[in-house]
Amino acid sequence: MNDSRPVTAHAVPIAIDGLTVRYGRKVALDAVSLRVEHGAVYALLGRNGAGKSSLVRCLLGQQKPDHGRVSLLGLDAWRNRAAAMRRTGVVPEEPDAPPGMNVKSLAAFCARLYPTWDHDAVEQRFARFGVPRDVPFGRLSKGQKGLVSLALALGHSPELLVLDDPTLGLDVAARRGLFEELVGDLADRRTTVLMTTHDLGGIEGIADRVGILRDGRLAVDEEMEALKSRHAETSSALEEIFLAVTGEGVEARR
Repeated sequence: MNDSRPVTAHAVPIAIDGLTVRYGRKVALDAVSLRVEHGAVYALLGRNGAGKSSLVRCLLGQQKPDHGRVSLLGLDAWRNRAAAMRRTGVVPEEPDAPPGMNVKSLAAFCARLYPTWDHDAVEQRFARFGVPRDVPFGRLSKGQKGLVSLALALGHSPELLVLDDPTLGLDVAARRGLFEELVGDLADRRTTVLMTTHDLGGIEGIADRVGILRDGRLAVDEEMEALKSRHAETSSALEEIFLAVTGEGVEARR
C-alpha cells in the first residue's frame, strides 16, 4: 500500500532512519540514520565498499532496504518513487543515456516528462559547458557526458539534487565546470544536495555537513565547520580528517 500521508513543503528533503542493507551474510549498511535539511549540501564520503552506493540506491527507490525507512521529500522512497523522482534531479556515477541520441534530442525528450522544464536555462548551461548539441551522447567525452547529465538533472528546477560521485574520471576543466554550476544553482535557488564524492578538495568549499561511512556504519555525521574545528589540532583539511576517520588512503574508485 502506498504511503498516503500528506506531503508538505516543510518535509525534510532526506530522512533516513535505521537503514540496513544485507547481501547474503554481508551487511552493507548497518542501521544508518541521517537527515539533510532544506537548502543544505550534504557530502557523503567513504572508502570503496563502505556502503555509499547501497545508500544512494535505497534513497532513489532503486533498492528496497532490509530494514529501516528512507523518506525523500516526505515520501517513502520505495513505495512512492515516481512521485518523489518528479521533484528530484539525479546525476549518476556513470552518465547513462541512449548513445545514439544527440544532446538536443535528449533535452527535448526530458522536456516532455516535466511540466516545469526550463528550456532556456538548459540551453544556457549547454552553452556555458561548450557541449555540442548535435553530437550523439555516446560520442561525447566522459566530462561532456557528466556536464550534460547535470544540465538535464537541473532542467526541471528540482527541489533535491542527488549526485553520485559525478566528478569521477573527469579532467580538471570538467570538474571545475561542474562545481561552478552547482555553486551557481545553490546561490540562485538553494537547492538541497546530497553528493557522494572522492573529490574532497572540490566538495570542501561547498558542503554544509559531512557524513563518513566506515564498514557500513555512519562514523561521522557533523556540520563541516564543527568537524574541521574538532580536528584543528591535527589538520583542518577534509582529506586529512577523512584519512583519520577511515584509517586508509583515498582511493580513486569505489
